[in-house]
Amino acid sequence: MTRLPPYSTSRRQFLSLAAGAALAGSPGMPANAAVAHRFIHGDFDISVLSDGFLTLSADILLPDAAPEVRLPILTSLGGDITGARVQANIPLIRYGDDLILIDNGAGGNFQPSTGRLEGNLRSAGVDPSSITKVVFTHAHPDHSGATTTSDGKVLYPNARYYIGRNEWDFWTDKNFETRRPKALHGFAKGAQRDLFAVEGRTTLLRNGDEIVPGMSVIDTPGHTPGHISLELAGRDNLLITGDACTNDVIFFEHPDWHFGFDTDGELALRNRRALLDRAASEKLKLLGYHWTYPGVGYADRAGGAYRFVAA
Repeated sequence: MTRLPPYSTSRRQFLSLAAGAALAGSPGMPANAAVAHRFIHGDFDISVLSDGFLTLSADILLPDAAPEVRLPILTSLGGDITGARVQANIPLIRYGDDLILIDNGAGGNFQPSTGRLEGNLRSAGVDPSSITKVVFTHAHPDHSGATTTSDGKVLYPNARYYIGRNEWDFWTDKNFETRRPKALHGFAKGAQRDLFAVEGRTTLLRNGDEIVPGMSVIDTPGHTPGHISLELAGRDNLLITGDACTNDVIFFEHPDWHFGFDTDGELALRNRRALLDRAASEKLKLLGYHWTYPGVGYADRAGGAYRFVAA
């Protein structure tokens, strides 16, 4: 395809998104700011918007860490011994005439500090009706909870939706509550609410499928059974990781530690390690959902672990 020039008239909305990019690059950026970190990657024009932040307990973030180890890590994340905040970074990607969201945030269906994406889009001049594709890395409520509004209407009415086939099959199982642990039942109700609302406009994905040319699916199960990441072609191919690696401090420095919300902890560990190892070996660019805003950078090897280097 022919890439649009970075400042063409058809990118007017993206200009407003980029207006505060310098501020957005700061770790202290307000979590609900409408400004965005913007960069060009191959044929993709990417702006990272915020859906706000989550507060996670120490037992979720650091279930494997000894008590004396927890506090320094949580403090480095701006938290305390009880837990810490993590960001919710959502890429808005222009490819030709497509406007693509990778996950759509929590809406009103998670913590009150989340659900900022719609307002940030509107503040930047992007109407939800202009979104053409929404790709779910997985169907946890902080990633798919904004599929419908409080009155049940689809928030992005002109979008096609994409999700891994295994993810769809897992959450929409009509016998879920008899087959799966009780701890997952609430997650399943939320996922079914979101997925069934767009069932007639959903494409189910397999490993290697292309959503648009140059945007390919990578299976990264473990956090959920059908979790996917995305690889975007370009210089230093970009991996959009979703929750395959949930934090840029904890799980880079301790890639063999578990995360409390992983459905299959051991599979999640194997796939996280494989993803980080490949990223470090091939010098791939990364974009993480719950990483320090804007969540864009690289994985450097550090002994038997890794160090996140912001781009």
